[in-house]
Amino acid sequence: MTRVFKINTIVRESVKGLKPYSSARDEYVSDGSEMIFLDANENPFENGVNRYPDPQQRSLKNSLAKQKGVSESKMLLGNGSDEVLDLIFRAFCEPNQDNILTLPPTYGMYKVLAGINAIENREVLLTSEFGLDVPKILATIDEKTKLIFVCSPNNPTGNVFDRQNIQKILESFNGLVVIDEAYIDFSSEESWLNKLEEYPNLIVTQTLSKAYGMAGIRLGICYASEEIITVLNKIKPPYNVNQLTQERALERIDQKMVQNEVQNILQERALLIQALQGMNFVHKIYPTEANFVLVQVDSADQRYEQLLEQGIVVRNRSSQPLCANTLRFTVGTPEENKKLIRVLNEITSP
Repeated sequence: MTRVFKINTIVRESVKGLKPYSSARDEYVSDGSEMIFLDANENPFENGVNRYPDPQQRSLKNSLAKQKGVSESKMLLGNGSDEVLDLIFRAFCEPNQDNILTLPPTYGMYKVLAGINAIENREVLLTSEFGLDVPKILATIDEKTKLIFVCSPNNPTGNVFDRQNIQKILESFNGLVVIDEAYIDFSSEESWLNKLEEYPNLIVTQTLSKAYGMAGIRLGICYASEEIITVLNKIKPPYNVNQLTQERALERIDQKMVQNEVQNILQERALLIQALQGMNFVHKIYPTEANFVLVQVDSADQRYEQLLEQGIVVRNRSSQPLCANTLRFTVGTPEENKKLIRVLNEITSP
């Protein structure tokens, strides 16, 4: 049964009455005919990027729709997921009044964006096993809570959260639940995309930065109800996804090479975990459904420096809640992983 949820109850008043900027390429959409474009004050001399890009990224959305099984009207593309997340804040959170919930340890940008937008960030720590503390989450929300951010698979822990727990939050919360699926392509768990119809307060964000190997083009995707996407389109910059990004994304998005690379990463992840299990300074290897492994060691600072001396950069996550003495290893190429394992084997306990 689809939950009843009225989006207008949480949209900022200033956004409700906002008339979005209409660009030249919004007013005239090319049908492929040979036309003379004198409408947008562009340089007329063709060089491949002298024209403004499609502000609605229609070709790219069409390709994503076929791949993901989600209507184009339920998508918004952004300059990386960070822009998408910022738009969600700006559309639904009133500065100096509203609050959000984040669930540390998690992706740090949620907290940064809350600060930028003058929104209170209420933190509810994960359990000792990196699970969702649903009773505490529900006890922390109030009438001014607009967003709950759930990163699954979670960064930096790598685990996915129990679906029943997320479902309980979706059914109990009168705001928006943003499920960040940046690492979903590495997971055996099902995406939440097929639950958009069932939960109108659900937003799912994905990215081309991880599995698709396109971090450099900055392309993030927001999937939500048409009503939510309509609100976000009101405030997005008209040409937020540039022409080169759209072209490069279209070139790669349907390629079998991506799936081959994902399978390679999963195989290498298994080999890395196997190697880590035999190292005497490793205290715990946390379960992962992402392209990285979080590992508790005897001295994260020391091991980080030792790796750095050998030309290997990993992430020390010890400053994060519940992550004392942890290092996060991204899965590299087979050659990179062999060097990592060799160097780790050369490290001895003090």
